[in-house]
Amino acid sequence: MTVYATIDSPLGELLLVGEESPTAKGGTALVSLSVPDQKGGAVVRGGWVRDDAAFDTVAAQLRAYFAGSLTRFDVEYAAGAGTDFQRKVWDALDTVPYGTTTTYGRLAERLGLSRAAVRALGTAIGRNPLLVVRPCHRVIGADGSLTGYAGGLERKRLLLDLETA
Repeated sequence: MTVYATIDSPLGELLLVGEESPTAKGGTALVSLSVPDQKGGAVVRGGWVRDDAAFDTVAAQLRAYFAGSLTRFDVEYAAGAGTDFQRKVWDALDTVPYGTTTTYGRLAERLGLSRAAVRALGTAIGRNPLLVVRPCHRVIGADGSLTGYAGGLERKRLLLDLETA
């Protein structure tokens, strides 16, 4: 069963979508975390059940992150999202430490991808369904510029500023 909840945040109202999981803390594995007007973000669908309590653990971690007291999320992600390549890229995002950034080129290099594959890597990052908890905001342009964030560059800046405060 797909469940959802919304929580307020400095980024606007976050939409959390999950599936029941016997192994996840709080009993819900996270499928999606979207911000308002996110490119490709989730929208509530018929048949989904609102269950705020299902996301108590995730919501507590998000509040702690936005308060500056949590630097690494401990959230189970629902299996099955994305292609093999996307999952490989998304897993690499989880290795970018809090308060740091990397470039698309360095991430591609770390994954053993050719320079020609950097565009595909960027596309995979742009399809990350778990904004904030899977830190795609920590990937920047080679010249240090903010580029490509499905939630909007102003939110990317806010997250990076939060992590370096």
